[in-house]
Amino acid sequence: MLRMALPTGRTLKQAAPLLEKAGYAPVESLSETRKLLVPSKCGRLEYLLVKPVDTPLYIEQGVAEVGICGKDVLMEVGADLLEPLDLGISRCRMVVAGRPEIERRLDNLLSPVRVASKFPRVAQNHFRKKGTPCTVFKLSGSVEIGAVLGLSHYIVDIVETGTTLKENGLVVHEEIAECSARLAVNRAAWYARLAELRELLSNLKQAVEGD
Repeated sequence: MLRMALPTGRTLKQAAPLLEKAGYAPVESLSETRKLLVPSKCGRLEYLLVKPVDTPLYIEQGVAEVGICGKDVLMEVGADLLEPLDLGISRCRMVVAGRPEIERRLDNLLSPVRVASKFPRVAQNHFRKKGTPCTVFKLSGSVEIGAVLGLSHYIVDIVETGTTLKENGLVVHEEIAECSARLAVNRAAWYARLAELRELLSNLKQAVEGD
């Protein structure tokens, strides 16, 4: 039996129908159970329910051979995993946002640009590639407030519709990446359990393409 790490929350709700369509329906509702380990009805897969940010770690360390991770989380964590399939769910964009006029205000700025984000690694890497010195503040709550109240010049965050940005007077200045949920696989498991993982990959690919 393969073990699949699944992130709780929005991605889990969107992944559940896809997994059922692929033939891996759980024995009970994944969104309602309080259990951390739930087997599939077919007996070929066991689900490990964890927080989204922890999902790549469980896969990388071999606690789970495979899992579903948001690309935004994979970018931030930087885990050494294979990503053989884009599941096409939980779509969003990783962007740099701020007040509309902020770039004019930064023309003569001598100190580093201040950036607030839940994704400090992504933010640091993005501005480093641009050659822009920056100070990154990691926030756990709504990062929009960082730019609204002047804690930061920019925020780096994921957006779906952009409504929250608009309601707070912010706009997208750059798009860093398009993100969606990916099937992530432990590198060692890919060789040790290749036949099982290929079967899982094939069934999920058919389910994705059938939507």
